[in-house]
Amino acid sequence: MYSLGTSNRSLWEFITILKGFHIQRAVDVRRFPTSKKFLHFQRDNLAQALEREGIEYLYMGDSLGGYRKGGYQKYMQTEEFKWALNLLKRLVEEKRSCIFCCERLYFRCHRRFITQALSGEFKIIHIIELNRVREG
Repeated sequence: MYSLGTSNRSLWEFITILKGFHIQRAVDVRRFPTSKKFLHFQRDNLAQALEREGIEYLYMGDSLGGYRKGGYQKYMQTEEFKWALNLLKRLVEEKRSCIFCCERLYFRCHRRFITQALSGEFKIIHIIELNRVREG
């Protein structure tokens, strides 16, 4: 399973990275899937662009997104999170998948918690750049 941040990347760079790792499904875990500065990362725009490139787009930010009352670690104890994590596990088993949010570095956002929860069952690859990864 892969993890990636949109950051200030161009659409071309983001898609090139996904294609470079043969990602078939991009799972959006942004709680608020919008961007005023980077219009290509607004939910509908990104979904359309990925679909044109043959990459499935799936939004799971409502159930796996950050910014939770009481903090993300507390949220991880809820039934909603556990249900969403189990769904994500099934999705990852079906297709080569990558979760993404807006933070470039996974250890600065909630992706670190999602990937930690999956690390016992899946090999996790955190993509920083096209040719730079960190396994975790």
